[in-house]
Formats: sequence, structure tokens, C-alpha cells
Amino acid sequence: MTERLFLINPGWHDDQGGPWYCPAGSVVEGVLGFYPALRDQLDITYLDHPRPRPPVIALVGEAHQSCPLLVLDGEFDWPEAETSAATGQRFLQDEAILPYLAARYGVGLPHP
Repeated sequence: MTERLFLINPGWHDDQGGPWYCPAGSVVEGVLGFYPALRDQLDITYLDHPRPRPPVIALVGEAHQSCPLLVLDGEFDWPEAETSAATGQRFLQDEAILPYLAARYGVGLPHP
């Protein structure tokens, strides 16, 4: 199984206005821009903002629909990953994805 990365499409509107984009997702997008080979190594799915998000729910359950979300393939041990109580699948969310990408795929880390 290829690792699956879920990101939210930019430009949505909600009851607070808009157009909006996801701040954590924009950081992950920046890493994908700096290291375009990652796009070939990950299965990337872009979702619209409104919930429910069925592709995410199918893999990690309804409680973990926030994106960005990286569903791990289990081939690389990462103790910091969360485990879905609904599916048993291991995953990372938001900027916790960045150190994993650096360790597994050899890309850079954000400067502290």
C-alpha cells in the first residue's frame, strides 16, 4: 500500500466568510513544492472542505477527519503516529507529518 496523503482544496467559504485555505496544508504543500519527487511516492488526494470526508473516514474513522492527514503504510516504524480506534490504521495529522517525511523520504526539516 502506498502512503495516502489527504489535503483540503483551497478557496472554500463557510459561515465565517472566505475564501480560505488550510494553514497546515499549505505548509505540507510547500514541502511538496520543494521536493516534487514526493508527489510520485505518495498517493495524494485533494478533498473539498465540508465534512463528512468519506475517503478519510474509511481509513481512519469519523473522529479523525482533519486534514492534512497522512495514512501510513506500516513499512516504516514511527512511534509518534496515532492509531485509529475505528480501523487500527496508523496516521499522522497536520505538521506532525513533516518529521516523518524527512525521516522516511530524506527531505529537509523546517528550521527550529
